[in-house]
Amino acid sequence: MDEREWLTERFELHRPHLRAVAYRMLGSVIEADDAVQETWLRIRDQDPQSVENMQAWLTTIVGRVCLNALRSRRSRPEEPSVHVPDPVVSLDEAEDPEHEVLLAESVGLALLVVLEELTPGERLAFVLHDIFGVSFAEIATALERSEASAQQLASRARRRLRGSPVPDRDLARQRRVVDAFFAASRDGDFEALLELLDPDVELRIDGGVLRAEASLMLRGARAVAAHTTTYSKLHPFVIPALVNGAAGAVVAPHGRVFSVMAFTVTNERILQIDALLDPERLQRLDLNIASDADEES
Repeated sequence: MDEREWLTERFELHRPHLRAVAYRMLGSVIEADDAVQETWLRIRDQDPQSVENMQAWLTTIVGRVCLNALRSRRSRPEEPSVHVPDPVVSLDEAEDPEHEVLLAESVGLALLVVLEELTPGERLAFVLHDIFGVSFAEIATALERSEASAQQLASRARRRLRGSPVPDRDLARQRRVVDAFFAASRDGDFEALLELLDPDVELRIDGGVLRAEASLMLRGARAVAAHTTTYSKLHPFVIPALVNGAAGAVVAPHGRVFSVMAFTVTNERILQIDALLDPERLQRLDLNIASDADEES
């Protein structure tokens, strides 16, 4: 085996980890895959013999690639005002090995939403150190700053993330609450919805460019409950799903995906709802939904 073959083999071994890091950094599966590919292009001609820790080395490089992508993203004025990160969806609530690797150490879509509020440097320092255990010395290399500066960025990120929603870890309990939410929405039961929603609940809807009029952000149980009752007719098309490892749903009238909804359930109440309605991004999820005609045949 020559040096290129050896490096290729090691890179493929670490690819799932690198993809998970890039997904945390970018909140986009497609951009994460692009970042991993760019990482390979950067290292394929390098001599790996001097590398003591292959995973840490590769993690630092993919982190730098993602850092550049985030900086470029922040300079684009056309970014939508309401943005929901790419969800990772499984229609089978049993464990999905591929999704399990991608979501390892994650606390769901809610974390990705909050991470978007950080600066690129803060996000890199927090994700690499607090989620993946990369040393501050390695992070400093990726940031091209001092180790002390990297530590300060991580500390600042933790302060900004303090109080972020932490979902209930009991999936069955999450599912009961989400099912009750859809039942109350179907029945137009405003009082039941208020019981299920945290007083400070936040609803975020991302319609993208094609459904820009659907994009909105609402806060407070009464505002969110009033809005969700308008979707009562969609109830027959709600399909239970795992969304970033938590109880969620795919809404697919006649087999066409209309939205993916993620829920953050805490203390048996819904604290956050993130809904992706962007047709372009929904199509990329490539969800295999049976239509009514398929089910009848």
